[in-house]
Amino acid sequence: MAQPQITADTKMGDIMDALPGARRALFARYHLGGCSSCAFSNDETLAELCLRAENLPVDEVIAHLLDSHQHDLAMLVEPVDAKTRLDSSAPPRLIDIRTREEFEAVAVPGSEFFTQELQQQLFAGDPATVVFLIDHTGRNALDMVAWFRGHGLKETYAITGGIDAWSRDVDKSLPRYRVEME
Repeated sequence: MAQPQITADTKMGDIMDALPGARRALFARYHLGGCSSCAFSNDETLAELCLRAENLPVDEVIAHLLDSHQHDLAMLVEPVDAKTRLDSSAPPRLIDIRTREEFEAVAVPGSEFFTQELQQQLFAGDPATVVFLIDHTGRNALDMVAWFRGHGLKETYAITGGIDAWSRDVDKSLPRYRVEME
């Protein structure tokens, strides 16, 4: 995967699209983007955000974002590769972290809906268990992977692009959908 091109003039929405873990990386190091007091808009440029955030050095922030992205890539699995692993003799567990309504409307066959009980079972189980997480578009799964790994499940991965990419690249019979937010 090619390294995304980010400059001072790149809009934050474009950065969020190019680097799925960018919000987590910005919040962890600079306390940006995690709450209403440090939020940014999709139309704000990286330079504008850095200026507003006590004049952070833009080049340093770009380097941090790109380093974090390289780290995140190791926690991702492409849908086609995930399908191959799921069809193997020792398949990973496929955990769906979307809402119950989304899961009940459309789900990857064999996936398990993420509940509190399943979480407790996973965290108390074998730390070598391989787990694939799937969400709608891949935006939330990467953060959940970091959380799972932080709880000892070091072999947890996010399916790139979520169920939307799965329905495009693996199983075209699964309907694609959009979530409307009010």
